[in-house]
Amino acid sequence: MLKDMEHRKRGGPTFSNVSFAMFCLGGYLLSMSYGTTFLISLLVMSHGGNESSAGTVVSVAMVSTVMAVVVSGHLLDMFGPARSVAMAGLLLCIACVGLSTAPALGPTLILSGLVLGFGWGVFYTLGPIMISTLVPSSRRAAYFAILSGSMMSGIGAGPLVGRVAAFLGYPLEAAFYIASATSLLGGVIFQALHATTAVGPAPESTASLSRVSRDTVFRVLGSRAAFPTVMVGLGGCVFGGLSTFQTSYAALHKLDYADFFAGFVSAAVVCRLFVSGIVVKRDPYITSCIFSGLMVASILMFAFTVNNQLTYLLAAMTLGVGYGLTYSIINGLVASESPSGCTAQALLLFSLSYFIGTFGFPLLASRVIISSGIAPFLFMVLAIATVNWLIAVARLVWHSRSARIEPP
Repeated sequence: MLKDMEHRKRGGPTFSNVSFAMFCLGGYLLSMSYGTTFLISLLVMSHGGNESSAGTVVSVAMVSTVMAVVVSGHLLDMFGPARSVAMAGLLLCIACVGLSTAPALGPTLILSGLVLGFGWGVFYTLGPIMISTLVPSSRRAAYFAILSGSMMSGIGAGPLVGRVAAFLGYPLEAAFYIASATSLLGGVIFQALHATTAVGPAPESTASLSRVSRDTVFRVLGSRAAFPTVMVGLGGCVFGGLSTFQTSYAALHKLDYADFFAGFVSAAVVCRLFVSGIVVKRDPYITSCIFSGLMVASILMFAFTVNNQLTYLLAAMTLGVGYGLTYSIINGLVASESPSGCTAQALLLFSLSYFIGTFGFPLLASRVIISSGIAPFLFMVLAIATVNWLIAVARLVWHSRSARIEPP
């Protein structure tokens, strides 16, 4: 309460309930465009391409996403956070139109992937920063959880819109047109929020994002924060790989890919909104070990036990619980384990690692699917998830031993 009062005394801007609701609505609408990337494989194959072409499009987005994360601090200084996100919404709109009109793998499709990656990277980076500057510290955790749930809901809605469009007899491109419209509307919402969020100078933590140096990078990677940074990249590989090529997996097993996204997103959103607040108060080394283990279990289910709609849903929900809660836990770990004065840089590297996994891994995965099929692809994802879990196990063992030898 005292921190909240101090925040008001300093004259800092704050979110009203209506403004925050509009913020989450805008985030949901923008996230739909990212969700449509999981339909790119289906879209490209409908135009005569294959999984390799889809992996190329998704992976080129990694380049522009990394660029967007790095320059987001500069954009904030020039335009303010809300206006920068509004421009990102326009880029996402253009990208979705490009994806829907490109006939096959070529310059238009590649350029659309690059534009989409840049727009998503700007929003993903600046959205949480806006909350950190507009919300008192005592309430940030709750607001972050709600924003995360809104974004995950939008991400899941993208593929589901594609499934609904197909059910109604519309071509798959309709999902991308709808995502372009929602991105534009989301941009308009953030432009309207500019008046209530453009109070005062750019926050110190945001300015520091513009000043990432080689020294600070090495300091972060030489600290314990390197472990959750690696883990989020490995988790991103699992999430990006399974989501991008879920349409191929579902077609092979004669299932409906919409069931995967419905099960995964519902579990992840519920966990992030209602369970993460409880989980993050427990020992993070124990909980990260448990929930990263759930990710391994879910992939084993996809590889060996999925044979009908019910088992498909169960595997997707298991992945949603494991991935959704693991991300929340290691996000807190990277902040608490970063070197003094390098928290902003640690969080930036955390985001970069996530994007490299989610956007970069599909390129390798597509090559495996083309050359060897879905089964070897699943075993590769299983190997990555197992390494991720073993890191969590090793950290738990090390932490337990350190606690035993510490003097009372």
